[in-house]
Order: sequence, then structure tokens, then C-alpha cells
Amino acid sequence: MGENAERLHENLRKMEELSKRMVAALGNKDLKTDAGLTGPGQDLYLKAGSAMWSEMMANPTKLMGQQVAYWSQAVENLMETQQALAAGQFEMPEEDEHAPGDKRFANPMWRTHPYFRFVRKQYELNAQAVEQAMEELDGLDERERSRVEFFSRQIIDLFAPTNYLATNPDALQKAIDTDGQSLVDGMENLVRDIEANQGEILPTLADANAFTVGENIGTAPGKVIFRNRMMEVIQYAPTTETVHRVPLVIFPPWINKFYIMDLKPQNSLIRWIVDHGYTLFVVSWVNPDESYADVGLEEYIEEGYLEAIRVAKDITGEKQVNVVGYCIAGTTLSATLALLQKRGDKSVRSATFLTTLTDFSDQGEFVVFLQDDFVDAIERQVTDKGILDSFFMSKTMSFLRSNDLVYGPAVRSYMMGEAPPAFDLLYWNGDSTNLPGRMVVQYLRQLCQKNELAGEGFKILGETLHIKDIKLPVCSIGTKTDHIAPWKNCYAGFERFGSRDKTFIMSGSGHIAGIINPPSKKKYGHYTNPKVKGSADDWLEGAEFHEGSWWPEWEGWLKRRSGAQVAARQPGESGYEALCDAPGTYVLVKTRD
Repeated sequence: MGENAERLHENLRKMEELSKRMVAALGNKDLKTDAGLTGPGQDLYLKAGSAMWSEMMANPTKLMGQQVAYWSQAVENLMETQQALAAGQFEMPEEDEHAPGDKRFANPMWRTHPYFRFVRKQYELNAQAVEQAMEELDGLDERERSRVEFFSRQIIDLFAPTNYLATNPDALQKAIDTDGQSLVDGMENLVRDIEANQGEILPTLADANAFTVGENIGTAPGKVIFRNRMMEVIQYAPTTETVHRVPLVIFPPWINKFYIMDLKPQNSLIRWIVDHGYTLFVVSWVNPDESYADVGLEEYIEEGYLEAIRVAKDITGEKQVNVVGYCIAGTTLSATLALLQKRGDKSVRSATFLTTLTDFSDQGEFVVFLQDDFVDAIERQVTDKGILDSFFMSKTMSFLRSNDLVYGPAVRSYMMGEAPPAFDLLYWNGDSTNLPGRMVVQYLRQLCQKNELAGEGFKILGETLHIKDIKLPVCSIGTKTDHIAPWKNCYAGFERFGSRDKTFIMSGSGHIAGIINPPSKKKYGHYTNPKVKGSADDWLEGAEFHEGSWWPEWEGWLKRRSGAQVAARQPGESGYEALCDAPGTYVLVKTRD
């Protein structure tokens, strides 16, 4: 037996062993997981089916025209392929009309080889037919239409020929070149992910062994100077002899961990702020377990926001602080500021909001997941488990960009046998957190579905709160291509704040890259317009574009609200003993070890 044959035989044996492991891992899947968390309720299918049936009865000619056009193109594609194969032609001229932007079909064989060209063109015809049917479907309201289009797109993406070994030329060629080793490696990657996710399949996006928080990411020097059951407060060590008198407190989202602002020294927002002469405190939220089932937004506000503000004031001896809230932490910060206004508490001098939604009247791409069938399923899940497991949030976020975050990584990992990349941002993205059950329901029902903060009022802690209650100086940063918090939606809520002093900045790029954009990279650019009034389109029409990062623009704004220079403050002074080094202990708690 030749060397190649022996290697192939050995790889087949390994595949058999891995198959047994995979079956065992799939057996660990939690069969009690609510089906509503994985797809829309039956009512959506019924409405879509009824709308399609009504359309067919009312306008059969249009449906027949669509079908005739589809079958005509499909038959033409088949005949073209048959003619090439009958003539022994295994290379066809490339098509000028094929859009080069779809990186899934970058291999020239998708355009020149008769078989793969046929498969690709048929897939594109099928996708086009489904999209056209959805676009022309009447009888659905906008939310229902958005959901039908989203789930139709999921089906289209799922059945892309690149996702299957028999129709992926890159994977087939690599399997041949490696005598099947790539398939063995891919199977090992698949089994690893199934075992890690208790029987569920979600591709690992980054090498879990490439990074250690506190060693090669999240390394900015500082000390944990306060801890309670909700958070650790980190005070970062100064790098300047003097600092601005008014300290700054950052509240990151608790859906992920705070070190997105401190991945590497060269793109660390935390280091950059400290280097510009600010006493900086950052909250590191707890990664909750089932014992936090009854924790709501009340606890986040009272034991989180208000305590962190108190600690920062106490340590620095100042009567006021400046604050920053990112994403969901910005939404809750807006409620906290409205509460302080109601109480006559002037502890906050100014507030900055990063990609923050406060008006949910337009739910954007999240409309898919904010309807009763999905939220009902989440409520049942957290009632049973006490928490919303981080897996469900990760999966939901991933499927909003399924080709980039699900199918693309799955192809590279499971069919090509590639190891996940050592990419710090993707590592952070996978290091997600659980959410307390009561808080999740409050947020989804009251803030998202009912839009209480921007509407009739959010009742909490004995007050009824509105975003119009916010009166202090505020700055908001939206990002141009954000699919989680679209900048126009961020602007819409921000424009309704009661503050006279409002500044809005739109950064290029998306939810993460648009915010974590150090000036040294000279990327993306940003827009400014001092007039925050009217629609987002009006604001943009009058905005001025600037090259590079928004950080210096914002720091100029913050500087004017941060007071004179005083001697730099060291962590562990002022009666608050350092409990441990940054990044602390809460950030190290993994959801699934």
C-alpha cells in the first residue's frame, strides 16, 4: 500500500472515531430548549402563506409570469451546461455579468467549470425567485414583511452551494490535496464546537488559546478599588502628572465584557483616555448565574450606576463626574440620568452615549427578534433557567450577519479544516455573558416593545422616567453602518433629550470598529453638525466630514466639561484599598468552561 493510500486509510479511521464522538456530543443537546428561540411562531408562517395564497388567487397572471421567467432561465442554464459537457468542454468563458462582490464565489471555477457554474447560477436563480416573491407579497404589515424577508434570507444563505462539500470546489480540492486530512481536521473542529455548546452547533470564531485577558489583552494598568455583587470598579493608573479635576466613569454593556475598550495598547480607548489626562473609572459587570434570576434594571441602576458614581466622587473628592454609556449600558444610563433629574441630584456633569438606542419606535433589523413569539420564548426560558444563556445572544447576533459570522467560519473550519484565527476582536465577541432573567424581560417588554422611555414613561424606582427629562450636556456617537444600533435610530432618541447642550457625531464603520477607532489608524472618518434638531437626514445634510477618528473631536468636547488640572490620583488612595490588579476577577468568569 502506497504512502498516500495509507494516509487516506488512517484518515478514514479517524473520521469514524470522530463520528462516534459527534453522535455522543449531539446527545447532550438540551431537548427542553424552547423552539421559539430558534425560529418564528406558526402565526408568521400562516400569515405569509395566506398572503401568498391571496396574491395567487387575486393575480394568477403575475404568479405565472414569475414561474415562466424562472423556469426559462433554469432550463437555459441546464442546456448551456449540457452542451458544454457533451462537447467535452470543461472550461467555459467567464461571465462579464457575474457580480464579483460575493466572496463566497471567488474561486474562478464557479464561473468557468460547467458543473460549478451550473450550481452557482441555479442557486442565484433560486435566491432571486425567493427574493422577488417576498418583495411582491402583499397583505403583510411592515414588521411581518421584515420578518418574512429575514427568515427567507436565512434559508437562501443556508442553502448556498459553498456550504456543502459536494458543491464547494475549494473544499473538494483541499480534501484531495491533503488525502482527506482537511476533512479530519474539519470534523475535529465540528465535534469540538458541538461539545463546547452542549449539542448545539455554532462555529468558534477565534483561537481560544491565543489570548488571556490580563496578559495579552485587557492589560492597561489599574486596580479594582470597589466590588459588590453587580460589578467591580476599576480605577486606571494615571500616565500624566496632572489630570482634569472631574473624573470620568465608563459603563460598558453587560451583554459582553468591558475589555473591548482595551484589546491591545495601540487600539485601547482606555489607555488613550488616561494618556489625555483623565482620572478614569471603568465598570466591569458580573457575569450572572442562576442566582441573579430576580435582578432587574433597578439593581443595575442602584447597585451599579449610582454606586459607581458615588465611589468615583468619594475617591476624587469631587461633587460631579462625567459618564459614558455604551450600547445597552447607554440606554440604562439615560434612565439613570432621568432618575437623577427627578431626584434633583446633580452628581453627573455631562454624559456621552456610544451607539445607544433610547427610542425603539423603529426597531431596525432587531424587529425580527422583538415580536411576541420570540420574546415569549425568551420569557419562558428565563422563567425556567433564571438567566438567558449567553449562547442564545451569541447565536442571535451571529445570524444578523450569518454569512460572515456563521456560514463563512463554518466552511473554513468544518470543510477546509482550518484552525480559528488568532483575532482579538473575534475572541472578545465569543467571550459573552449571561443575562439576568428579570432584566431581560424588562428590557425587551418595557424598553424595546413598549418603548416606554421615549413614550408614556418607564416606571422604575418610584418614578416615571422619560428621555426628555435629561437636561445636562450630552454627546452621542453613532456609527454609519451599525446593524445593532443604526445611527439614525440613535439620533432619533437623542434629538428628543431635554438637554439644550447636545452634540451628535457620526463615525464611519459599524458598532465596534466605528467606536474602537484610534486616531493612529487614520480610518473611517466622522461627521459633525452642531445643529441637533429635526430628522437624522436633515442633520446629515448639514454635516461636515472629517478625516480620521472621532476620539479627538469628543475629547475636545469632554475637556471643556472636565475642569482644571489637579495632581494625578493613584488607585488605592483616598481610603479605597486596591482589591486586585486590573482587569479584575469578574471579567475572567467564563460562561462555558
